[in-house]
Amino acid sequence: MFIKMIPEIGHFALVIALLMAIVQAIMPLVGAATRRPLWMAYGRPMATGQFFFVAIAYICLTTSYMLDDFSVANVANNSNSLLPWYYKFSAVWGNHEGSVLLWSLMLAGWGYAASVFSGDLPRDMVARVQGVMGMVCVGFLLFILMTSNPFERLLPNMPQDGADLNPLLQDFGLIVHPPMLYMGYVGFSVVFAFAIAALLGGRLDAAWTRWARPWTNLAWAFLTVGIALGSWWAYYELGWGGWWFWDPVENASLLPWLTGTALMHSLAVTEKRGSFKSWSVLLAISTFSLSLLGTFLVRSGVLTSVHAFANDPSRGFFILMLLTITVTLSLLVFALRAPRVSHKVGFNWLSRDSLLLINNILLVIMTVTVLLGTVYPLILDSMGLGKISVGPPYFNALFVPLTVVMCIFMGLGPMARWKGMAAGELVRKLWLAGAASLVLGAAAPLLYSGEWDLWVALGIISALWIVLPMARDLFDKTRHASSFVAGLRKLSLAYWGMVLGHVGIAVTIVGVAIVSNYNIERNVRMSPGTMVEVAGYQFTMTELTSRRGPNFLADTSIIQVQRGESGRSFVMRPEKRLYLATGMPMTQVALRPGLFRDLYVAMGEDLEDGSYAMRIQYKPFVRWLWLGGLLMAFGGILAVIDKRYRRVTARSTAPATAGQVSSKEATA
Repeated sequence: MFIKMIPEIGHFALVIALLMAIVQAIMPLVGAATRRPLWMAYGRPMATGQFFFVAIAYICLTTSYMLDDFSVANVANNSNSLLPWYYKFSAVWGNHEGSVLLWSLMLAGWGYAASVFSGDLPRDMVARVQGVMGMVCVGFLLFILMTSNPFERLLPNMPQDGADLNPLLQDFGLIVHPPMLYMGYVGFSVVFAFAIAALLGGRLDAAWTRWARPWTNLAWAFLTVGIALGSWWAYYELGWGGWWFWDPVENASLLPWLTGTALMHSLAVTEKRGSFKSWSVLLAISTFSLSLLGTFLVRSGVLTSVHAFANDPSRGFFILMLLTITVTLSLLVFALRAPRVSHKVGFNWLSRDSLLLINNILLVIMTVTVLLGTVYPLILDSMGLGKISVGPPYFNALFVPLTVVMCIFMGLGPMARWKGMAAGELVRKLWLAGAASLVLGAAAPLLYSGEWDLWVALGIISALWIVLPMARDLFDKTRHASSFVAGLRKLSLAYWGMVLGHVGIAVTIVGVAIVSNYNIERNVRMSPGTMVEVAGYQFTMTELTSRRGPNFLADTSIIQVQRGESGRSFVMRPEKRLYLATGMPMTQVALRPGLFRDLYVAMGEDLEDGSYAMRIQYKPFVRWLWLGGLLMAFGGILAVIDKRYRRVTARSTAPATAGQVSSKEATA
């Protein structure tokens, strides 16, 4: 009897969570405004209770999947009794309703974490943060209960078996990619809450940025990993070997990443120099708003994508209204409060301040470029003005040059001083790095392939220009220490996080430049005994076999691969699968990964004469794309665990005078 009631228990838990979120949204904010400590104290228990009950709801839905309870519409539409247990587990978020429930669970979890790790913050600040988080939670819990109930029943006419999970989602990448991406999206809600709370409390000072920076870095790190995992999944799962296609849903994840990157740098300036206060608040609002926009694009049904949940447009309208309310109220609070608490802090045109400002402007321009190319076709279509397609040529023509310009300032930034420095001093520090970047970068294409390529050279020059000044900065910071190792140990984790983040960008740029220009691809017809040579590798199909998986039938090609005449050989096994429940065919590619190249074989259509269409690709340095993403994310994590942010002391919570900065911070 209890098992049959599990969906109802989950639904009831969501109702209780909504009621607690409403209390959390009202009581702490009113208490902070009226200086009532008891009312402010409602925030923490409500955040804890809300997380507990949303977790119960999520466990109930997961249990329904594991028990094959096809009386639940969500389970019947997205699972099957033949589905392996690990795909049943990930199928919970492989659909609209379940993914919104996961989003709400993570939102409640971030709110709970903000309550746990804010014990040393001023009581009124914590209350305002919890109140804002409560408002966001109310919006999403209402969205679930009113339009996207994951516990809707099909009684009494329940099916005997489920429709199965989309075969595209039956993959390890989709087990880990969405949770990481959602953690990044939702994590920016905490930063958003800190920004609004700082405005409401009149605390646009160095203190609030110190509280907000760890949350920003952590959310950004999760989002970076999520985007990298999505690119990796698209690369090997979709069968075409691409890692980024400027798909609207891919763009939806890139938009908050760009503004989040700008936000991290803006908060650093606000903390150390007391400037960029308005920038920091606007970027916090923009980043969370773009996260909501991504949710709207994925779930509104306004676009077609392998990543999208095309559903009832009324759901999209609800999210659009939530986005509109969030942006409108946030900007209204900013317009009313920011002028009262803002201060101007001066700096010269040649300073770390100005270089960070220029990079932030470039990141915002890149964001607008991607946003325009993503939503402009949707706007035209909605107004009945025709359908247009904005593809890679538009994005590459604008995004690539902006990235190159941004790299120039990234190389200058670490060597520049806060507030101002002489141009001659900066030139003396960087001329060698600049000359080495130009010479080595220009020569790299000739050394790699024997042919010079402008775009590869430009990419490698940009990457070296990011890395070599960092090496010079490390030398400057350690040369006066008793030993090089002792000097390295004195550097803060936040500094190492910055180094890894910039190196990660450089590594990714190298991967993009080389794989985009030196990729080799051949589409061929192969049957047993056929041999094809690609990039010095001989691919020979030795046999075709068939096998049965847990919920699919597969034709498998056995491909013997050898490099040259005397190189070591190995076997690759691409498959063409037919999923039994849906009758949907899928390509399962074979990969031979390596640090400097991937071999990629995808099995296409049966040509009905004993042969198959095959796609064979040689993809140099493609792994550097995701290696760079991991380095960036690890850098973000290092910055989070820096000792400055492990505990907010009473001294750090005292408002700082605008522009006031210690000599130690000024040289950090």
